[in-house]
Amino acid sequence: MMTGMNTETCDPAELATLREIFTSRPEAVPPAGWESVRSFEAEHGIVLPEPYRTFVAEICDGLRAGPPYYGLLPLAQTPSDWGSGRPERLLAEPFPLMAAWLWEEEEEALSDQEFEARMDSVFDHGSLLLGTDGCGMYWHLIVTGSQRGQIWLIDENGAMPFGTRPDTSLMPGTPGFVGWVTHWVQGRSWFADA
Repeated sequence: MMTGMNTETCDPAELATLREIFTSRPEAVPPAGWESVRSFEAEHGIVLPEPYRTFVAEICDGLRAGPPYYGLLPLAQTPSDWGSGRPERLLAEPFPLMAAWLWEEEEEALSDQEFEARMDSVFDHGSLLLGTDGCGMYWHLIVTGSQRGQIWLIDENGAMPFGTRPDTSLMPGTPGFVGWVTHWVQGRSWFADA
């Protein structure tokens, strides 16, 4: 678990950074409001991590252009390419990973049924979809479990956390929602080798 990240109270400096980035963007969707946020949380049996929680309630509930590439999704939406035949998303179930998982590393070690069940839990448990960069690359905000508050990229190749130590990560940067947004605003590559 990442230390030093406060997901329970909203840091005024982080909120100021998010306001500065999003309030001037014409493609920003108006905030959802606290009633909508609390209703969403009650429906799913979770409390969203800060500062994302306050961001959605008070600043912006989506962006029609990045981050990610196809825009930041409003609360409770999934990307148009998510698919209708997917299992139910269970936000209250803990996100199952603590470290990157590349599918090919374990695909042969597990039965097809075990592998599919584990993949489904990675895609559908304990995370909120933030959006897509296309080609099946989905950004998730982890809302339950040991990775709460972290941003993960989950795609056809595996699942990777954004914002961990540069020497151990495929996607180094400052962890959490504000770090992820700031990384995008600065126009930096998501990947260490790019």
